[in-house]
Amino acid sequence: MVDGFSHMDDDGNARMVDVSEKQVTARTAIVRGMVRLAPETLRLLKENALPKGDVLTTAKIAGIQAAKRTSDLIPMCHPLPISYVDIRFTVLDEESSIELECEVRTAYKTGIEMEALIGVQVAAATIYDMCKAVQKDVVIDACRLVFKSGGKSGTFRAE
Repeated sequence: MVDGFSHMDDDGNARMVDVSEKQVTARTAIVRGMVRLAPETLRLLKENALPKGDVLTTAKIAGIQAAKRTSDLIPMCHPLPISYVDIRFTVLDEESSIELECEVRTAYKTGIEMEALIGVQVAAATIYDMCKAVQKDVVIDACRLVFKSGGKSGTFRAE
């Protein structure tokens, strides 16, 4: 390990961290993101009138699947025994936006933040994909970890 960097070996090469000696703890991560739509696109989404169908149900399923497949996408992530994933949506009419929230839980030896990040981002990308027929300039932004608990570093809450 190079100067305290657990993802580097003594020669400075990237490596997966060995978590075999760590304690299993209950862990939760919550990530939020935002998708900004034109008012007409949001109206069509709410009326289930977009050409590709039920946007939020499809985005929820996509986000859940993505969270479960995170270790296939991010090279140094451990495959985790995920015990819970949920993708929640809040439609913000005045802002013509959808707030997404992905919550992931496990009881394991390493954190679950990456799974929540990937879950919310894939759900947001799915919303984009299903809206692009009527709007090309959908904006995905404000993706960030807002809560994590468990493990050596304890609880984090974004301000």
